[in-house]
Amino acid sequence: MPNSHAIINITNLRLRTYIGFNPDEQTKQQDIIINAEIHYPANKLCLEDNIDNALNYKLIAKKIIHHVEEGKFLLLEKLVSDVVNICSEHDWVSYARVKIDKPHALRFADSVSLSLEQYK
Repeated sequence: MPNSHAIINITNLRLRTYIGFNPDEQTKQQDIIINAEIHYPANKLCLEDNIDNALNYKLIAKKIIHHVEEGKFLLLEKLVSDVVNICSEHDWVSYARVKIDKPHALRFADSVSLSLEQYK
């Protein structure tokens, strides 16, 4: 199976963090919603049922959760950049895309979101 890629999708990971630069945003946590897409080669994965040949998405999710819940961020851009870097840490990852929504950031909108892609 040449040039095959496995794609991990983490969908609607709902967390709370300090995000924003307005005074009230710096004193109370807000909800965010994270969606991530992570690509890595699947050649060995498709041939064997071996956990050593698969990317550990639970470990990636735990790193994201820890970073987000323990951090304070002025800009959504910084948070998205940090999370896409966490998704891309493993040597096998060839591409990662992260989108983070900040619900109720604007009065008449459901949310504001930012996406970032990283190729390796």
